[in-house]
Amino acid sequence: MLRRALVFVAFAAAACRAPFPRAADPAPSITRVRIETSKGPFVLEVNRAWAPRGADRFLELVRTKFFDDSRFFRVREKYIAQFGIAGDPAVTRKWEGKYFPDDSVRTSNVRGTFAFAMTGPNLRNTQIYINLVDNKQLDAQGFSPIGRVVEGMDVVDRIYSGYGEDAGGGLRLGKQQKMLELGNKHLDAEFPKLDRLVRASVVP
Repeated sequence: MLRRALVFVAFAAAACRAPFPRAADPAPSITRVRIETSKGPFVLEVNRAWAPRGADRFLELVRTKFFDDSRFFRVREKYIAQFGIAGDPAVTRKWEGKYFPDDSVRTSNVRGTFAFAMTGPNLRNTQIYINLVDNKQLDAQGFSPIGRVVEGMDVVDRIYSGYGEDAGGGLRLGKQQKMLELGNKHLDAEFPKLDRLVRASVVP
């Protein structure tokens, strides 16, 4: 079992965190989101009962097209697939420091669930990971799943993992700053095999 804590960074150190923004309109209890990728589509089911704050933020990001034309920049085989840094750095800057409060962990980080990445309490922002295997050790670290993959987990399993931590393992490792500053321009030049998140949209 992997014992190292996740190193996830939204955009800045805790000392520079901005006040929590006012929440968007609450999401429905269950919402499905279709993710179109360079490997094919998959569907996420967002469950507000599991993590209401996380569900609201995720759907806000979907509806504002934050994830469109971005990259799966951190994919570790038999662990996680991570996305949630905008392809356009101007969009990234608009969300800088917009952290939101934690949800309690109400369901486990089993295969197919997804949650917000973070570096510590109340430091969730825009980055999302999907569990490729059961990662129940993350429950005690406060990572609260907001939903699960309900269609296309085979697509998620095929997302390119050859770069491992090299493309974006976390700001503490010195690997996210260029993504935040340059977006897709940096990733496409240095890590051209990364799979693309083409579009995220709410299923009617």
